[in-house]
Amino acid sequence: MEIPRVGVPDALASHLTMAEQHEYLSRRTILKGAVLAAGPLLLQGTAYADGDKVVPAGRHLAFGRNPRTSMRVAWQVPAPVRKPFLRIADGHGGWSHRIPAEVRALHSEVAGVIAPYDQFYLHAEADHLWPGHTYRYAVGHEGFDPASGDGGSAAISTFTTAPARGIPAGRFTFTAFGDQGVSTTALAQDGAVARQNPRFHLLAGDIAYADPSGAGKPPGNKPDADHDLFDPKVWDAYYRQIEGVAASVPWMVTTGNHDMEALYSPDGYGGQVKRWDFPGGGPHDCPSVYSFIYGNVGVISLDANDVSYEIPANLGYSRGSQTAWLKRRLRYLRSQPDVDFVVVFFHHCAYSTTNQHASEGGVREQWVPLFDEYRVDLVINGHNHIYERTDALRGGKVTREVKIGDTVEPDRDGTVYATCGGGGKSLYSFPVPDTFAGEFQSYHWVEGGEKATETVSWSRVRYTGYSFLAIDVEPTWPGRRTTLTVRTLRNDGAEIDRFILRRTAGLHRSRHASVLGADPGDV
Repeated sequence: MEIPRVGVPDALASHLTMAEQHEYLSRRTILKGAVLAAGPLLLQGTAYADGDKVVPAGRHLAFGRNPRTSMRVAWQVPAPVRKPFLRIADGHGGWSHRIPAEVRALHSEVAGVIAPYDQFYLHAEADHLWPGHTYRYAVGHEGFDPASGDGGSAAISTFTTAPARGIPAGRFTFTAFGDQGVSTTALAQDGAVARQNPRFHLLAGDIAYADPSGAGKPPGNKPDADHDLFDPKVWDAYYRQIEGVAASVPWMVTTGNHDMEALYSPDGYGGQVKRWDFPGGGPHDCPSVYSFIYGNVGVISLDANDVSYEIPANLGYSRGSQTAWLKRRLRYLRSQPDVDFVVVFFHHCAYSTTNQHASEGGVREQWVPLFDEYRVDLVINGHNHIYERTDALRGGKVTREVKIGDTVEPDRDGTVYATCGGGGKSLYSFPVPDTFAGEFQSYHWVEGGEKATETVSWSRVRYTGYSFLAIDVEPTWPGRRTTLTVRTLRNDGAEIDRFILRRTAGLHRSRHASVLGADPGDV
């Protein structure tokens, strides 16, 4: 006998936004009983576990509001614990006092669909740190303190803050991919990323795939046009999978279509706010919209669900505030004399040619003109489970062919777009061979969820396989040449693609800009 669905009726679900679905479900929670609940606080009378029987798991780092002086540490415990904390130590002294951790409890339940399930995410921030400094850290709780010998050295790891601004800090590498999930392939990708010794990692959306359907619909008993599957336990496995690298490398994520979980909050991001630490500074109610500066690179994270015509569950949810913020942030970064390169990452592709998702017209309409105006150097996307890289573009047209190994000067040549969605999920396909094939037919999504065909001449390198980006940065003093070398690697280390972005350090900045000057969103 089929279990009856509880949630938004089929006739309504396909016509409601994420916010409308959540409002409907919340109303049923109040009127009909505990059909849906998300994120209760720990209440008096909570049964706490014996501290020595609970071991923290799934540790992952994220930069704090200022990546040079703060680091945020998050982890999970399987049951409530008393007085969770973070402790840090540098090479010159002992362990710090216990920094209290915030408990973010997440309750998942839909009658007949998801059995009651509680998850406990803990978060703490180490602040007032030295730039470019490596610290040891340990997380614990009453009855479990690795810094005092309880729990063993395996529970102790390290992190390194971003270098001080305005002084070239030497060569560094960061990595990126999208669409990871939980699998042996995804685990292998993590190992390959770790071997690059990155200072941070960018994940361009579709993180764990607890919602494997990805349409932004309420959970049901089976995936169809009106319902998504959803299993909150997938997140437990995901955090265990990434801990080997994310416990020492800041794991900077943005949200994709599989990260809109209708069970939580009006926009489907309530669960993500419980699980992740986002630096902040973006528009209100857009948690995965933020930016930070590392060395001479400014990085911007965007939420492309806000502008997606293909999957419109959250289309327009920021009411234009995200795009307005993006313009302000690009203007700010381009005014900084020590920021040479600007890298933007988000999920839906501005330019891709797979048979599955191809290109997102909403991104092209809302954001590509800003990327052109502010001479963005590199745009990184996921969504399509392959690797594909464009020539240098401006106004959607090829301004310079960029063959493997070529050097691009973005001020003159335009922006390069790289889709790297081969982070672990099953692979997609192209309508033409992987090698360069000149012009061919593809499509992009337009308003109303329709496909518009187009003739493509900008797709330079394609690879139907698992891969990730390793980006090597060579900062230098003003007036000298600085480079950002983008390498595309398989998880066995074999190189698929390489191109170089080159600028003159400190050039084309506002004469009156100051490294110490800051706007309210300075990070």
